[in-house]
Amino acid sequence: MTLAQLTKAIQQHIDLDMDAEVAQGMAEHALGFFGFYNRIIDNALEPTDRNLFYMFQDYDLLTTESEETTLWDGREWRIHYWKFKPDLRERVEAYMQRNLEPEEIDPFADIYGGSNALSPVGTIWTRESEKVVNPNAFTSDW
Repeated sequence: MTLAQLTKAIQQHIDLDMDAEVAQGMAEHALGFFGFYNRIIDNALEPTDRNLFYMFQDYDLLTTESEETTLWDGREWRIHYWKFKPDLRERVEAYMQRNLEPEEIDPFADIYGGSNALSPVGTIWTRESEKVVNPNAFTSDW
């Protein structure tokens, strides 16, 4: 998982309007734990870092796994790990391939071209004193 891929995944999963620098900071922080490995041991995390990882898990970026081992004195020991979701890389590549066209929103459409709740289309610019009483009065159609 590269920094750019994880940054994009964070933006897509957490908040599409998130500032790229914020998402990149979160990605750098997470990747700092993983390094070149695909999983890390939970004991290496401080409580605040663990909270970030739980948030990533809630947003479907990370998952956990555990394994049990027997100690030399016969006790069972459970080890918990954090790792990226197996399909996360493919989903991120799909996000990056997607070319989102920015939707152009006309902020004045409801004023100049559309209707609002108070008046029907076209009547917003008509003055009461300028309304024609008989529209055929000045034509030769009697």
